[in-house]
Amino acid sequence: MFGFIMSEMWQGLRRNTSMVISVILVTFVSLTFVGAAILLQFQIQSMKTYWYDRAQVAIDFCTEQSQSPNCTGGIATQDQIDAVETELQGEALSPYVNEYFFESQDDAYGRFVEQFQDDPLVSFVTPDQLNEAFWVNMVDPEDSDIVIQSITGMPGVESVTDQRQFLDGIFAVLNGASITAFAIALVMLVAAVLLVATTIRLSAFSRRRELRIMRLVGASNSFIQAPFILEGVFAGLVGSLLAAATVFGGTHFFVQGYLQPRMPGMQLVSIWPEAAISAGVVVAIGVLLAGLASSISIRRYLRV
Repeated sequence: MFGFIMSEMWQGLRRNTSMVISVILVTFVSLTFVGAAILLQFQIQSMKTYWYDRAQVAIDFCTEQSQSPNCTGGIATQDQIDAVETELQGEALSPYVNEYFFESQDDAYGRFVEQFQDDPLVSFVTPDQLNEAFWVNMVDPEDSDIVIQSITGMPGVESVTDQRQFLDGIFAVLNGASITAFAIALVMLVAAVLLVATTIRLSAFSRRRELRIMRLVGASNSFIQAPFILEGVFAGLVGSLLAAATVFGGTHFFVQGYLQPRMPGMQLVSIWPEAAISAGVVVAIGVLLAGLASSISIRRYLRV
């Protein structure tokens, strides 16, 4: 019985070669988008964990050039700076503060020159134009608002800034790209499902005489349907395996082989576990959708 089902499946694949190839290609492209979107989500979560844990709260003190309403008294005095430090060490904030350090104007200027050493702007900046600041590392970065609300408005403080706000824009762009990839993949998956259903119906129509004979001799519905469902599963499996191979190849050659050496400070997605999980999901989706589409299509055809 198994041999007969397999021979019927191969016969169906041969009769509809062009349609089967179309199903494989559409499935391959759509699932490649799905795999890319999953990898992108892994990368976003990895970057968030890495950068958010290192993001600091910056408490900038007034300079002679500050325009903030809180800086009408001019440059921050040592007493005002000490008052802020006392607040950081107090009972209200100390449970949330992991560590902090003070950066003088000379330290800030040295860091500025190091970061922008090739920029002509460096020649126009002097140490007295830069803010003295406390850089605060939080126990939990999510609690940064507590420090911001407590310190903002204290005498001599120009601004209190959570560095994570500068990262939110980058992650918003990456999330937008991931959602776009999922949307494209969804549209193409719908096309792939419809194509599988059409292929199975054409295959059943081309073998309508054999199906009629099988019904007359009392063959069960599951026995009649099995070759057609296997046809769809085979096409979906080949397309999803091609997509999984693309996910592995893209991760190995492009991400790890090309991007990682050029971005040594960033942890990028790798073969294990990110690419392996993405490939597994891609294959599961491909086989499941193809099987469901084939099963529903052949049942509806036989019911007519």
